[in-house]
Amino acid sequence: MLMARQGQPNILLIFPDQHRGDWMPYPDDVIAKFGMQRLPLRMPVIEGLMARGATFYNCITPSPLCAPARSCLASGLRYEKTGVKSNGYNHPIEIKTFYKVLKENGYVVGGCGKFDLRKAEHFFAGTGWVPKMASLGFSEGFSIDNGGKHDAIRCGTTHVDPADGKRKRHADPTKAPPNCPYMKYLNDNDLMMVHVNDFKRRATKYLGLPLDSSPTLLPDEAYCDNWVTRNALDIVNRFPADKPWFLQVNFVCPHEPWDVTRRMRDAWKDVTFPGPNHGSKLAAGAEKKVRQNYAAMIENIDRNAGLIIDAVAQRGELDNTIVVYSSDHGEMLGDFMKYGKSRPERGSIRVPLVMAGPGIKKGVTSSALVELQDLAATFMDYAGLSMPEAADSVSLRPVLEGRIERHRDHVASALARTGTLLGDKKVGWRSVLDGKYKLVVNTSGKEALFDIEADPWENVDVSSRHPEEVERLKDLLD
Repeated sequence: MLMARQGQPNILLIFPDQHRGDWMPYPDDVIAKFGMQRLPLRMPVIEGLMARGATFYNCITPSPLCAPARSCLASGLRYEKTGVKSNGYNHPIEIKTFYKVLKENGYVVGGCGKFDLRKAEHFFAGTGWVPKMASLGFSEGFSIDNGGKHDAIRCGTTHVDPADGKRKRHADPTKAPPNCPYMKYLNDNDLMMVHVNDFKRRATKYLGLPLDSSPTLLPDEAYCDNWVTRNALDIVNRFPADKPWFLQVNFVCPHEPWDVTRRMRDAWKDVTFPGPNHGSKLAAGAEKKVRQNYAAMIENIDRNAGLIIDAVAQRGELDNTIVVYSSDHGEMLGDFMKYGKSRPERGSIRVPLVMAGPGIKKGVTSSALVELQDLAATFMDYAGLSMPEAADSVSLRPVLEGRIERHRDHVASALARTGTLLGDKKVGWRSVLDGKYKLVVNTSGKEALFDIEADPWENVDVSSRHPEEVERLKDLLD
């Protein structure tokens, strides 16, 4: 390894889509704080990462929706400052990303899977590379962007008509070149319509909930996260030996729908899970299967993460690589009879965060309050670089190296639009947590306060009992 690289570690960010923060193999005392029983998760690779690094169980996404969360991560800014209000927006090119700072300072910046920094465009040129990726800070030849689960279907079966700029369906999708590289791969292997028709079938909801847990007909090698991993391994093996590198692997799971392969489904079909918090009694059997599939997707991500980490080790670079596991947002998984994200409850806004690498203390489980975009400043810190534009990002390095234990006094999350909340429809919300209390305020002014120490599931609104805490936390929001 060249002397010039000793102060600049490689960075590997493993970034699944929709992995809720309390579905992790935490120590028993942390699980008790969440008011849970231990889940039968199979995550040996991530457990190994936890053993040789630091685990943060109070990490909050700045916004529980794909495009806003990933824009905040990239920029080091909170939700209100990026302009990415929902999934209908692209990350503004004029807002600097940590990817760009790394690239401008000698890093090869790679990535694969769903970036969602150009979420509104739904265009991937068939290869996963468009010139805008370079403007965002990624290195050509080392980056393959593809659609997420639903966007891939749209990209494989529709096109934008140049005559009127409107998206229209292909008469025969198999005869039109899909612009999403994953869908192109499926089409080249006569599997695209197998995947498309599977998603059409899953559009039917059970008791108003998306609970189809039957396996996909795709073979394991064609399952999207396994395809993403093959891309990641290729990129790792092609990184130059004389430059530091960054790689973000964006898995599309464990996002719904619950389309696991037959092998994945069979491995979990007899495993028992506790039901949702205030879930549907009528749908209890179906929700159990959904939870089995969710765990199966997490296990598959864990397996693939192991392959990628092993590839880094085979290059002789693991000792000089910071490995991070996190997610953009969580998944309600039936809590309060809700699925998906976009909500202020813990299942939606809490995300995993595990970090290991040079200088990071081993076997640490931290209660520090963290926001996802803190990764931007952390990466800059370890690379020896500066990014003043990342104004809402605070480096975790002092906590990671054991110099301090406290990180933030409070953390915040927000979204400009969502479903029903506090009795209103289609209202936005803001939320702030200080470790003891959590306040949610919607755009019509309605408030809910939860004592998350005594009531970790956020079942009882105590705002009328503690008006002084409501006002204190509202001041923090402002």
